[in-house]
Amino acid sequence: MPTAHFHTVADGVYCIETGLYRDGLAACYLIRAQDRLAFVDTGTTNTVPGLLGVIDTLGLTPAHVDYVIPTHVHLDHAGGAGALMAACANAMLIAHPKGAPHLIDPAKLTAGATAVYGEAAFARDFGALTPVPESRVVAAADGQTFDLAGRTLTFIDTPGHANHHGSIFDAGSGGLFTGDTFGISYRDFDTAAGPWLFAPTTPVAFDPDAWQQSLDRMLAYAPRAAFLTHYCRIDDPAAHADKLRQSITDLADIALAHADAPAAARKDRIKQAVTAHLLADARAHGCALTDAQMQDLLAVDLELNAQGLEVWLQRREKRGG
Repeated sequence: MPTAHFHTVADGVYCIETGLYRDGLAACYLIRAQDRLAFVDTGTTNTVPGLLGVIDTLGLTPAHVDYVIPTHVHLDHAGGAGALMAACANAMLIAHPKGAPHLIDPAKLTAGATAVYGEAAFARDFGALTPVPESRVVAAADGQTFDLAGRTLTFIDTPGHANHHGSIFDAGSGGLFTGDTFGISYRDFDTAAGPWLFAPTTPVAFDPDAWQQSLDRMLAYAPRAAFLTHYCRIDDPAAHADKLRQSITDLADIALAHADAPAAARKDRIKQAVTAHLLADARAHGCALTDAQMQDLLAVDLELNAQGLEVWLQRREKRGG
């Protein structure tokens, strides 16, 4: 059985490499309390055999998994949820109420992701999505708690990156599993100034105002760490929150600055501006990588951020600004 690369990042918390595109791009997490397990995010369908291998390496079985908790239904976070649930017969899936229906019936999720990534890339990178039986899905309420062998996990409604995004506060580690709501921070960009963060404005529900409010709610838990899907642990989230808040504002401003550009050229112009902004910001943070190296590491994000900002502008136009 293959085993995904994983390591301990807190008491009873393992960061697992999902293998999407390149090492160090996307993670998911396994929480262990005694012999009970909970996954937060799952990676893609292709990730699931490696996750089962991690369970085996820990000397446990899929029967020990109580919860599978995708932070939201974007496929790098939830694509493997159905396959993982099929392998873990005792588990319940915990999801945001707006995301749960798409995991029960993933047809629209498949269609939407295929439109974003293209049919060939979708099949290669994400695989087929397995439906989750409705009887095994809990649409979590904001503030709802879940018991993992005496370890309390709290679901927090955190829209902004997506309107179906939830984060998890783990009382055992004092950490927040933030999905994409605490931004992206690849370890390749760490410098003496610490981690470099930026906001992922991925299609289709970027909402800068809601995102700022979600950060307020998350920081109210006074977390000791943030466990990012992209990528791994960030200590003292409160110390980095202003940087993320500025990134949300800066990227929204870039989109607005191009709002009057010709429709056929607007997304490409936004991408060029986002690329220039993020490279300059990383350089100001002390990053010593070349521009080419940074663009290679950020290639997926630059395209998705531009797509998401274009969709945000379209939504603003439909509702009159």
